[in-house]
Amino acid sequence: MPDWILIDGSSLIFRAFFGVPQSVRAPDGTVVNAVRGFLDRLSSLIVERRPRRLAVASDEDWRPAWRVALIPSYKAHRMAEPIPPLLEPQMPIVHELLDAAGIPFVGVPEAEAEDVIATWVARLEGSDPAARVEVVSGDRDLFALIRDPAVTVLYPSRDGLVRMDEAAVERRYGVPGRRYADLALLRGDASDGLPGLPGVGEKRAAELVRNHGSVEGLLASGRLREADRDYLERACRVVLPVSDLPVDLPPRQDLLPADPERLDALGRRYGLEAAVGRLRAALPVLEG
Repeated sequence: MPDWILIDGSSLIFRAFFGVPQSVRAPDGTVVNAVRGFLDRLSSLIVERRPRRLAVASDEDWRPAWRVALIPSYKAHRMAEPIPPLLEPQMPIVHELLDAAGIPFVGVPEAEAEDVIATWVARLEGSDPAARVEVVSGDRDLFALIRDPAVTVLYPSRDGLVRMDEAAVERRYGVPGRRYADLALLRGDASDGLPGLPGVGEKRAAELVRNHGSVEGLLASGRLREADRDYLERACRVVLPVSDLPVDLPPRQDLLPADPERLDALGRRYGLEAAVGRLRAALPVLEG
C-alpha cells in the first residue's frame, strides 16, 4: 500500500486511446474512448493499490524547445502526428472530470509529465523520506527515479502493470534502475529520437555503465572522443527528468469527489455514467 501514486497522465491517456474502441462516444457524437479508458484505469489503480494520496502529471509540452536545442532529433519522428486528431478534444474532458473529482492534474509550461513527477519525488524525499511512492508510466526515463524501497515504477505491459524496482531493472537491462538513463544515453533510444554513441548497443552500454558506474564516470575517464563527449554532455541534460520545477506537491483534498454534482453532470454529458460511477466508488480509498 503506497503513500503516493504519481501518474503520468499523458502516458495512460495515450494507451487508453489505442486500447479502447473509438466507437465509445458521447451523446453528441464526441469520441470519448480515451476518457473512459483512463477513468477505468484510474479507478482500478485506486482500488488495487490503495494509496493514501494520488496525483496526475500532464505534458504541457511533450517536446520542449530547450530539449530540442540540445538534441535536435529529440522526438522529431513524432512531429508528423504529435496528438491523434480524435484524441486532442478528449484532453480537456479529462481535465474537467479530474477537477470535479478533486484529483490533481498538474502540468508546468515547457515541461513534460516526467519532469513534474521527478519534482514531486524530490519534494517527497525532502519532506517525507519514509514515504513509499509508486510511479505509473510507460516512459522508461522514469526508471531513473527508482530507489529501493521508496520509489518503484508500475510499467504497462501486455499482462498489465509490471512492478519495476532496482532488481527488476537489473534483470532486464543489466544495470540498476537508477542507472537506466545512463544505459539509454549510451545505447540510444529510438522512441525518444536519441542516437546514442556510434557502435554501442544495449550489451555494450550496460558494460560501460557497470565498468564506470555512470555516464559521469565514463566522461571522467578521459577515454571518449570529443564528439562523443559533447553528445553525452548534452544528452544528459535531455534524458534525465528535471527535478526542480516550480511546483509543489498537491494539497490533500478533504472530501472526494470535490464537486459530486458537477462530476455526475459531466458523466451524463459525455455518456460516461458507468465510468464515473466506478471512479466515485473508488475515491473513498483516498480519504482513509
